[in-house]
Amino acid sequence: MVSKAVHVGGCLCGAIRFQAKGPALKPHTCSCKMCQRHSGSLTAVWVEFPKESVSWNGAGGMPTTYRSSEYSSRAFCPVCGSTLGAIDDEPTIALLVGTFDKTNNKELIPLAHSYKGRRPKWWHVDVQRS
Repeated sequence: MVSKAVHVGGCLCGAIRFQAKGPALKPHTCSCKMCQRHSGSLTAVWVEFPKESVSWNGAGGMPTTYRSSEYSSRAFCPVCGSTLGAIDDEPTIALLVGTFDKTNNKELIPLAHSYKGRRPKWWHVDVQRS
């Protein structure tokens, strides 16, 4: 059964708001250096949606982007600076789970941890297995 969920969220100041329809794909944590610098955290928690499933509906419109690699741009609010996710050249938008209004949704539980070896050895992240 395909999820008909509607996930909503936005930045700290509320200028940038989004709505993501359908299943949250590839929920995972990542401890690569780029995610650490982008989020300011040792581990980022991501979910992906097809680009056509995400709409930007706040007063600020679409987030500002910074080209971070050959295939992706990082998205953030130009007003408050909150990081929102990444907009890939592929038709994919990856959103940080902390930006969702309701973070307890089971679809958002990470199933994998990317770049686990890049985290400090004292930092531990539990990943749910289905």
